[in-house]
Amino acid sequence: MTGTRALIAFPDPNSGQLVLLPYILDPTVKLQKSPLLSRPLDIHLISSSATLYGGKMATIHNGATVQIYATLKLEPNKTKIHHVWNRGLYVQGYSPTIHPTTSNDLSSIVTFDVLSGSAATQHNNIDILKLVHGIINAISWGILLPMGAVTARYLRHIQALGPTWFYVHSGIQLSGFTLGTVGFAIGIRLGKMSPGVTYGLHRKLGFAAFCLGALQTLALLFRPKTTHKFRKYWKSYHHFVGYACVVLGVVNVFQGFEVMGEGRSYAKLGYCLCLSTLIGVCIALEVNSWVIFCRKSKEEKMRREGLISGSDKGSGIHSGIHGLN
Repeated sequence: MTGTRALIAFPDPNSGQLVLLPYILDPTVKLQKSPLLSRPLDIHLISSSATLYGGKMATIHNGATVQIYATLKLEPNKTKIHHVWNRGLYVQGYSPTIHPTTSNDLSSIVTFDVLSGSAATQHNNIDILKLVHGIINAISWGILLPMGAVTARYLRHIQALGPTWFYVHSGIQLSGFTLGTVGFAIGIRLGKMSPGVTYGLHRKLGFAAFCLGALQTLALLFRPKTTHKFRKYWKSYHHFVGYACVVLGVVNVFQGFEVMGEGRSYAKLGYCLCLSTLIGVCIALEVNSWVIFCRKSKEEKMRREGLISGSDKGSGIHSGIHGLN
C-alpha cells in the first residue's frame, strides 16, 4: 500500500540468517519503476526485531512462522495506528518484490486505538455492503426481471385481462430495474472501497446487464402505436434486448455467488429453487400455449374446409347436415 512504512523480514541472501529491514513504499515502487530499497523510516521507531519459530531446522521456505516486534513513539495527541500486514513471494537481493494482490491480500488492514485497545477493520462495512448488494441484485436482476418477461409472454394472450397484462409487466420491470439500479450503484461503491480488487467477468456482466436494462426502460418512451409502420421493428428490438438483459442478469447472479464465496451456500440453493420454480411455471405455460395454438389451428383449418361454422368457434364438430327451410 502506497505510503506504508514497513518492516520486512527475510533470509539474508549472503548468510541465510533472518534479517529485518525498514522500507518506505512510495508511488514509484507501486508502479514498479524502481526496486524497493531499504531506507530509514521517517517515524520515531525505538526498537524492532524479528523471530523465527519452528525449530532449529526451520526456514521461511518450509513454512516456519515469523513474528515481527516493533516499538514506536507516537506523535502528541495521536493514539490511532493504521496497521497493514502481508507476505511476499521472494526477494531479489535485499529488494522485496510485489506481494500477491488477491482480495485477502489487499484487505489485510486494521486501525486500532492504543489507549482503548479497540480495533476497527474495513471488512465490516464492505461485508455489509456485499450482502446488501447480493440480496438486492438477486431479487431484481435474478427474479423480478425474469418474472416481468414471463408476464409479457403468457398473460398478453389472455383476452379477459385486456390491457392489464401490460401494466403488470411494466410495473414489475420498472420495479426490478429501479431496485437493480440501487444494487448496481452499491457495486460501484464496493469497487471504489476495494482498490486493486477487480472481479473482471462479474463487473463486465453487471455493466452489460445495466446498459441493456436502461435501453429497455428508454424504449417505453419511444413505443410506437400498434398501427405505426415501425411497430414491428420496435417489438423485435424490445424482445431481443429484454431477453438478453434477463439472461445476463441471471448469469451474473450466479457469478456473484462465486465472487462472494457462496458457491455451495444455502443462499444459492434458495435462489436456485426460486429460479427453478419460475422455469417450471414457464414450461407449464409454454405447453399450455402450444396446446391452445394447435387447437385453434385445427379449428381454423376445419372452418376453412367447411366442417364447422364461424359462429360455432371452439364449440366442436358438427356431425349432421344442415337442413334447408
